[in-house]
Amino acid sequence: MEAKDRIVLPLDVDNISKATVLVRGLREHVGFFKIGLEFIYSMLASIITPPLEEAYLNLGSIRDLFMLTDKHNFLDGKLADIPNTVGGASVAISRMGVTMFNVHASSGKEAIAKAVVNKGNSLVLGVTVLTSIGSEECVSIFGDKPGPKVLQFAKMLAELKADGIICSPQELELLGQQSELKELLRVTPGVRPLWAATGDQKRVMTPGEAIKAGASYLVIGRPITQPPAEIGSPVEAAKKIAEEIAGAI
Repeated sequence: MEAKDRIVLPLDVDNISKATVLVRGLREHVGFFKIGLEFIYSMLASIITPPLEEAYLNLGSIRDLFMLTDKHNFLDGKLADIPNTVGGASVAISRMGVTMFNVHASSGKEAIAKAVVNKGNSLVLGVTVLTSIGSEECVSIFGDKPGPKVLQFAKMLAELKADGIICSPQELELLGQQSELKELLRVTPGVRPLWAATGDQKRVMTPGEAIKAGASYLVIGRPITQPPAEIGSPVEAAKKIAEEIAGAI
């Protein structure tokens, strides 16, 4: 796997044209494209709300985009519901042929098990504690600090044969110390090069630090799509990040 293949680029946009521009411009420079909630619902709105002729055109563009990202897409729907609903959604997602999709670990063992059973050829990842959640808020929500809670979720995911875990880079070292977790892929948002602003992420690390700590894939959005002027274009930003990853492998 080349260094660039470890980069997951979020398509955090509100229309298909913007997403297509990003994919066409960056598909040679990143490994995966993450299709998140904003874009999922924007695609749905684009085929429901406009006049029929425009809706047909949008539908064709959506199908073209999925062909462009074939075997390089991550559906970030964060399934969180009762087990039967998660299982049914997983069946539908597997039919789409996406490479990866995710379910909230907090949905519980039965829901995760349903996702694993119904994943088809896709990989199932478990979302643990969002990188926007700090220590105090994590205690308020989950009753414990991020480290112990992520470890608890990770052990549950491994037990249920999920393929991977989504966690902040701050938990990577702790997870790497657990032999029973060695098969779990570690997909890590909250990654920011030193030259990029932190934004709304609270538990962050640089790409090189995250790879050295044990990350399998790095979710990196705005540093690539909106790089500082001194870095240059999104392609140049992606190349710079890939170079940092290569130096850490």
